[in-house]
Amino acid sequence: MCGFTGYLASNTELMGQSPEYVLQQMANAIVHRGPDSDGYWIDPQAGIGLAHRRLAILELSPAGAQPMASLSGRYVLAFNGEIYNHLRLRDALEREGKVSANWRGHSDTETLLTGFDAWGIEGTLQRAIGMFSVAVWDRADRVLILARDRLGEKPLYFGWQGQGRGAVFLFGSELSALRRHPAFSAEVSRDALALYMRHNCIGGEQSIYNGIHKLAPGHLLSVSLARPEPQMRAWWSGADVARRSVVQPFAGSPEQAVDTLEALLRDAIAQQMMADVPLGAFLSGGIDSSTVVALMQSQSSRPVRTFSMGFHEEGYNEAEHAKAVAKHLGTDHTEMYVTAQQALDVIPKLPTLYSEPFADSSQIPTFLVSQLARQHVTVSLSGDAGDELFCGYTRYQMTAGLWGKVSRLPLPLRQLAAGLIMALPPGAWDKMGGVLPSALGARVGDKLHKGAALLGSRSVADLYRGMVSHWADPASVVLGAREPATVLAGAAPDLQGLGDVERMMALDMLSYLPDDILAKVDRAAMGVSLETRVPFLDHRIVEFAWSLPLDYKLRNGVTKWPLRQVLYRHVPKELIERPKMGFGVPIDHWLRGPLRDWAESLLSESRLAQEGFFNPAPIRRKWAEHLSGHRNWQYHLWDVLMFQAWFEIEKVRGVEKVT
Repeated sequence: MCGFTGYLASNTELMGQSPEYVLQQMANAIVHRGPDSDGYWIDPQAGIGLAHRRLAILELSPAGAQPMASLSGRYVLAFNGEIYNHLRLRDALEREGKVSANWRGHSDTETLLTGFDAWGIEGTLQRAIGMFSVAVWDRADRVLILARDRLGEKPLYFGWQGQGRGAVFLFGSELSALRRHPAFSAEVSRDALALYMRHNCIGGEQSIYNGIHKLAPGHLLSVSLARPEPQMRAWWSGADVARRSVVQPFAGSPEQAVDTLEALLRDAIAQQMMADVPLGAFLSGGIDSSTVVALMQSQSSRPVRTFSMGFHEEGYNEAEHAKAVAKHLGTDHTEMYVTAQQALDVIPKLPTLYSEPFADSSQIPTFLVSQLARQHVTVSLSGDAGDELFCGYTRYQMTAGLWGKVSRLPLPLRQLAAGLIMALPPGAWDKMGGVLPSALGARVGDKLHKGAALLGSRSVADLYRGMVSHWADPASVVLGAREPATVLAGAAPDLQGLGDVERMMALDMLSYLPDDILAKVDRAAMGVSLETRVPFLDHRIVEFAWSLPLDYKLRNGVTKWPLRQVLYRHVPKELIERPKMGFGVPIDHWLRGPLRDWAESLLSESRLAQEGFFNPAPIRRKWAEHLSGHRNWQYHLWDVLMFQAWFEIEKVRGVEKVT
């Protein structure tokens, strides 16, 4: 897994400290990503420095140490991730006569570098199956190349800081490493903050800091002192894969699709079980993780180590289901029931763990199960991405069905209806619950108000953005902000030919998956030096899943149909079929109970006004309504609280400059 960082500067003497010291400080900030060893490579004449922190997974000897130079001497590589098919790539290089000497070791880093010499950087990445972010210095052309894996499993930040002769191009696996460089200005981006308030994470190519960006999944970047404006291009495109499914769909029967899927999953999981250290898997007892574990166990001669997290609060506990699946499969299962206090104790760690504001509250159990697994293994497989690839979220059908109904009404009429609904406060609607449809359930007023806000949607994409938004108008809450365009609004990819449900699935694959799900798991796991692997994101499986017609994935009202059929070959159906529970914690109750004083301190009107990021009025109103129990604003409030907790640490670091 590991982590890396570095800089490119025309005048390293202006840093005020020695290049070696600066690089070491940057690397020390991400020691959790690689506690086993560190490595540095500097070319003072070229102004380039690379640092690497190693979590040894393959080739535990010094032969796997980084940064590593290619045999030709042209390329120097710092690499984070795993190339699962690297042994097959070695075979191909040998067959083609591209290896002029014996291999120095059996690391995938050496395989990549040999591929760069033989096939070029992009040609090698096209052949690679894996998760990765890489920084490559081309000594011949004096160009720095950054690259990120197809789906965005591994993070990579970059950007110019400083001015004139003191300008420095910084890059690395986490923002915390970049912050250690003397040129880093740490100016909070209000625009990125607005985006965060909408989606509980900072998506797209933004970061919380002005001038610092994320490299988009499936992209390459090149930059040099001679050509300082970064040049970017896509070497793989999820949007292209989604579009291609329209003109090149899978032609086989549903049963053939299930057979093909199982074969692909078996191969992907076999490759991802490759490690020179103990390996296991997260198991929630749901469809996705159970499928991964079942196929792991079917290919293992010993019980697979599995891990699950349980909560005593009713409605939040899946541990009993995981235990039943583990017993059936015969895994070596470890479960831990977490008290509310243990979960609460994680909260102070979150701002530094994520290094920028992040407010998906399932970050808490994700960290806890990672911590549990790390006590026994160094690598853990997960079942993430099954919902995005196989139509698992009910919101896809719900949004498409809702749009089918509301779009029949003229927009002015919908806007009038919305105004009438909003004219009554939620509490008044709740009192009328006896005369309203029982399908609305509890908190009728909340649901009607949210629905009213969506009635003004002009398209299904507009409606979906509203469905997945927290703060509906973040720019009215974040002072001086202009919300950036994203794939959900203003920068939508070309998804011609896709139906409404498939379009939403594609948007999730391009945004929610890398920005929220994968970022959450990467930071939580790497915070305890645990490598996580996601078999569903083998690009062969992604491309196959997209080739399947929608009625194969959503079949007779059953979501994830082909995945279920694979699983039922290994686990009885009755152990799996139950309502989806999710992986959350009772934040709403905690904010009214043990977290109340902490939250009140961060949300005080005087504090919000003094810091100057937020308009205090709507936040204080939601806080009062939440405390009263009349409304549940846990998601909106958690967004604000996670930023406030993060910014509190920024101030401790002496960073008070804002724009």
